[in-house]
Amino acid sequence: MRVDVTVNGEARRADDVWEGESLLFLLRERLGLPGAKNACEQGECGSCTVYLDDVPVCACLVAAGQAHGREVRTVEGLAVGDELDPVQEAFVEAGAVQCGFCTPGLVVAAHDLLNRVAAPSDPEIREALAGNLCRCTGYEKILDAVRLAARRR
Repeated sequence: MRVDVTVNGEARRADDVWEGESLLFLLRERLGLPGAKNACEQGECGSCTVYLDDVPVCACLVAAGQAHGREVRTVEGLAVGDELDPVQEAFVEAGAVQCGFCTPGLVVAAHDLLNRVAAPSDPEIREALAGNLCRCTGYEKILDAVRLAARRR
């Protein structure tokens, strides 16, 4: 099957896509975008979170064919050229990045939250990030990063 998809504003095509192939595999292996991470493959950890038509999804749970003709935005697509998105900058500055495996999904989830709620409360931040698991942090620096990004937006 052929999949035509717009990824981070650029029209992309993948041929010989298997019907059971995930959007995550398509992005990482066929299109060379390693930002979304492959961790649980069950939609439990959030490491593969991307936007599909401006809605955050776990790319491991979306069949690649479902993205045909649609818009995907990955963590790489949040930056504009060499300029990081304020959420990305805040994660770096707050020290919210440790091993970095969960970071792309957390950044996309935080980005989505801040698009919906300009000044989220701590419970709102916790709820928005509840689908993203991190094994390295105690989450406090991640919360700090979201608060910092909210102040800067």
